Amino acid sequence: MSTQDLAPLERLLARYEKRDRSQLLPALLDAQSMYGYLPEPVLELVGKYLHVPMAEIHGVIEFYTMLYASPTGKTIVRVCTSPICAQAGGERAFKAACSHLAVNSDGREGEGNYLVEKVECLGLCDHAPAALVGDTPIARIDADTPDKWILNPKEAPLGRIGGEPRWLSGRCGVIEPSDIIAFQEHGGFAGLRRALSEMKPSEVLQEIKASGLVGRGGAAFPTGLKWEYTAATEAEMRYVVCNADESEPGTFKDRVLMEGDPFSILEGMTIAAYAIGSQRGFIYVRGEYPRAQRILQEAIEVAQTAGYLGENILGNEFSFDVVVRSGAGAYICGEETALFESIEGKRGYPRLKPPFPTTHGLFGQPTVINNVETLCTAAWIIANGHEAYRSLGTEKSPGTKLFCLSGDVAQPGVYEVPFGILLKDVLEFAGGVQGELQAVLLGGAAGAFAGPDQLDLPLSFEGMQAAGLALGSGVVMAINQERDLQQTMLSLAHFFAHESCGKCFPCQLGTQRQLEILVKVTEGKASEADVRALEDIGFTMTHASLCGLGMTASTAILSALERWPEMFVNGR
Repeated sequence: MSTQDLAPLERLLARYEKRDRSQLLPALLDAQSMYGYLPEPVLELVGKYLHVPMAEIHGVIEFYTMLYASPTGKTIVRVCTSPICAQAGGERAFKAACSHLAVNSDGREGEGNYLVEKVECLGLCDHAPAALVGDTPIARIDADTPDKWILNPKEAPLGRIGGEPRWLSGRCGVIEPSDIIAFQEHGGFAGLRRALSEMKPSEVLQEIKASGLVGRGGAAFPTGLKWEYTAATEAEMRYVVCNADESEPGTFKDRVLMEGDPFSILEGMTIAAYAIGSQRGFIYVRGEYPRAQRILQEAIEVAQTAGYLGENILGNEFSFDVVVRSGAGAYICGEETALFESIEGKRGYPRLKPPFPTTHGLFGQPTVINNVETLCTAAWIIANGHEAYRSLGTEKSPGTKLFCLSGDVAQPGVYEVPFGILLKDVLEFAGGVQGELQAVLLGGAAGAFAGPDQLDLPLSFEGMQAAGLALGSGVVMAINQERDLQQTMLSLAHFFAHESCGKCFPCQLGTQRQLEILVKVTEGKASEADVRALEDIGFTMTHASLCGLGMTASTAILSALERWPEMFVNGR
């Protein structure tokens, strides 16, 4: 590769605001978009500009599945084979794509025009089976006509949005995502205006605490306490990070908010920044969401021009900037500390806790990190007050929740409903179950199975806890009697084996062994000893893993074992 070939990249790197390791992932993604992959001369130039050793650059490339050190196809076709897409024909669509494009079994074509890959989840579960052709998300791909969606890809719609009341999702699909005037006409930035004109930072904190808002990513930590702890930590710099690495199979609510109402996320982040005294924020969006990244970047630029981001926001002394950072294919980066490591230009390994992000987060500084739904909810609360928020839901689970309904329901989509609604009523919002219900996977891949006898289950934190289940990220995945539940569990086991980062042995070895046993189960070869081993593996991962991935990697499978033990030993 000549100096002339590298000149465009050199000019790009020279324009970077900072020249350090924190720019490594953006630099590698930019370089890959220029050259199609990351050849050695490109890596040497990146290392020179960012002062990162080559060995560490290679370590980062090997960690992320969307970075390529060898030539790929000019167009990458990613076919989702996670539980719902597999159930809807994703595996058959993958094989059809390979056959149509005449690629080898590893998905590569000799001439290098196409690379076809299986991916674990694209966040398009409401459009299953789904694919990503280049940067275009494709809905309901047809294995019988791969030429139509590969050679002439048509972008998937935002998706169905329903429920009542639509406090958070009411603008999605109603206004154009970049139309800041329409956003304001529909109540947007009312929370930020109230915070900056009527409230002290401490009063914002108290309003969020009084609302009872907890994190919507699955951990359910009180949001007000997280903000308060961060604000109380002495530091020259504090950060606000939006965790938009939505990679849990069955989850797509954050994608809908990012693509349908991006200003609401920016409003929530800016309110959080005002409350804790931050001037810098990051939105970390998974690499499989290129459309969401484009929409968010445009929203940031529009908000800056309108005075809602940048210096002296709305004429106040308060200033705040937001940067979009792309992931590169790693489910583990949804774990908050692994996400920090990724922004810092490292492999996305989880950190040991304590210390916690409120004192030692991004770049070692106090950091508030919340997911998309949480930040949008915070903006609504500041606009409308904590009493209005508590007018719906339950005492311990106030407000509304976005649920992602997929699988065997008539109308898959995102449904916003008050906490405490019964499971059967949420299913009815989506048009009801198609066929006879066999099971419902609640909470996503890290969740658990409920049976047809639990349709009166109240969907609240306390209701789910009483039933021995977890609300998680709000997944409600319906599976009818015609589906092979063993294959669903195999898909879950494959997902965790693929996504384990390998930092701790309980998860690294446990997920692989769990997958091996599930293969035997689906082949009808599992013994009683295998089942006992499956239980032991699950116990070990739950109690000895470093982070939430390993702690929950066996939850769904063990819940199925408890409910349908006959399915695991030579039976279905």
